[in-house]
Amino acid sequence: MNKNISQLYNITNKPERKIIGLMSGTSLDGLDIALCNVSSSGLHTVLELIQFETIAFDDDFKNEIKNVFSKKEVDLEKLTLLNPWIALQHATIINTLLKKWNIKNEEVDLIASHGQTIYHAPKTLHGQSKFGNATLQIGDGDHLAVATGIITISDFRQKHIAAGGEGAPLAVYGDYLIFGKPGEDRILLNIGGIANFTFLPGSMDSSAIFSTDTGPGNTLMDAYMQQQFSGKYFDENAAVALKGKINTDLLHALKDNDFFAKPFPKTTGPELFNLDYLYKAKEKTFTQNISVEDTMATLNKFSADTITDAILKTRDKNNPCKNFSSGGGMHNPLLMLHLKKALPNFSFDTTTALNINPDAKEAVLFAVLANECICGDSDYLQKGIAGMPAVTMGKISFPQ
Repeated sequence: MNKNISQLYNITNKPERKIIGLMSGTSLDGLDIALCNVSSSGLHTVLELIQFETIAFDDDFKNEIKNVFSKKEVDLEKLTLLNPWIALQHATIINTLLKKWNIKNEEVDLIASHGQTIYHAPKTLHGQSKFGNATLQIGDGDHLAVATGIITISDFRQKHIAAGGEGAPLAVYGDYLIFGKPGEDRILLNIGGIANFTFLPGSMDSSAIFSTDTGPGNTLMDAYMQQQFSGKYFDENAAVALKGKINTDLLHALKDNDFFAKPFPKTTGPELFNLDYLYKAKEKTFTQNISVEDTMATLNKFSADTITDAILKTRDKNNPCKNFSSGGGMHNPLLMLHLKKALPNFSFDTTTALNINPDAKEAVLFAVLANECICGDSDYLQKGIAGMPAVTMGKISFPQ
């Protein structure tokens, strides 16, 4: 037997696996690294978060990604070069952190790497009849495995698409396995660059699970802040938005898009919700000259309203759920205030209440997906759930 296959077989039979989950989102702010102990699989999964850090990307890294990020036309040579380069940057971060944590590389069983999303192209967005759903994440798994000496599982989204999904949201799988609670309906709301939520029924009936993107989370606010303020990457504590007033004409124009009328589940990205989208809405409403503060206040309300609208299309406001938030948007006090006002009967907390650092949640969920890749069988899922193919995901890369 190939020694790598033998090693993988031994890992699957361990009572507990040490897995590093990696996540770098569309906000491009940094790499989330979650070191987890994971035992069993499926509905019996038990996860413990051992260590977590976010390593901020420097300006050079961000600029390299922005050269190819969410653009229809890019330098193909640059894209080709970035695929291994990103993986090696991530490997350096992992090797450095493991030394800091006093953990040897050989003590880690798996790396679960999301990679860096470059372009998300569901058919509902690209509209080309002969092509289906597609997405692209770079940061090659082989380079990551060789540079760390750790078996790496990556490129999770391709199997989801191959099995009939749109490649997102993937959080629903891990949400169900580690956050579902019998007898309690829950919503897991993640506000990253794009916002999405998972509904987890207290019945634990997998056919009743629901997950979808809702539209922009932080992506428009972050992009506008970066354009208007040199060196600022987001509206910290909503300081700019709190100084402004909501422009209702602009808000209505921002919400006037076919995406919001499309049936659930659905996915989207900065390919749609970008600065060009904002400027077209401003031109339509003759609001090009409103202040930066008013623009930010309106963008903040836009994100809050589209999240709220999506939740209320799927959940009865008189039969509220417990909401557990994660993602960068949960740190935006104005955004969260809008949500709480719009959903007064819903309770709001973060995943801290569920024993998972909310900033670590997405990286943790990829560790769960990696565990399922080698130990699971997807039998916990009923087949045919819209947007949630009953599959395990990930491609395996060996270090030698």
